[in-house]
Amino acid sequence: MRLAWREELGAVARPSGGLGCDDGALPKVGLLPGGRPRDGGRETRSLSKSEPDSRGDLVMKNLVTAILMTVVTTVLLGLIYPLVVTGLAQVIFPDQANGSLIRNSEGAVIGSRLIGQAFSSPGYFQSRPSAAGANGYDAGASSGSNLGPTNQKLIDRVKADVERLKGENPGKPVPIDLVTTSGSGLDPHISPAAAEFQVLRVARERGVSEDELRRIVAAHTEGRQFGFLGEPTVNVLELNLNLDKTMPMRK
Repeated sequence: MRLAWREELGAVARPSGGLGCDDGALPKVGLLPGGRPRDGGRETRSLSKSEPDSRGDLVMKNLVTAILMTVVTTVLLGLIYPLVVTGLAQVIFPDQANGSLIRNSEGAVIGSRLIGQAFSSPGYFQSRPSAAGANGYDAGASSGSNLGPTNQKLIDRVKADVERLKGENPGKPVPIDLVTTSGSGLDPHISPAAAEFQVLRVARERGVSEDELRRIVAAHTEGRQFGFLGEPTVNVLELNLNLDKTMPMRK
């Protein structure tokens, strides 16, 4: 058995087709059995004629994927999502979704709760100044005055407004929102202090008592949102519409 084992070892150790062989063939240097190259287990690939076609197929596949993604996202986010949100808004809160519009007794739109209006008659509560558009409260030109606190034009305008307001209600401090514009120029609200400042003038023009007018102002005073956000406000348009309905001006 030892002799057989040594013979097996000798058979394994003998090179086949190497130098000094009986058949005189050259050794296959760098090749593994079966003719595979000895390069760390990797075969050297050569470019075939089909590789350019494979790359073209890959580019086309990516292009088709990109186009399909564009179409799907456009339909999903540009059509379906807006329609679903619009539909839900119309069902859940249609008034707010349609702009919080205010209509008169005939059904005609006369304004919005979200956009202020200018009132010049002394029998109406007046809104704060507006720099939106040439005449103010232009919804298509929402903007502030963009004038800094040291701008002489702004200083002169505020001084003139303060003097005018002091003339209609002597001895009382002028609320700041009656002489300054909002950032949008479309603020529909004034502060309760600004409404109180105008009670004397409006009551005189409409021939009603100040206390009675104050009760209507209090009914149109909105508190802080959620009880802690912002400040109490009065919607000028809604207040004036209510006055026309309950306390029409004398002719």
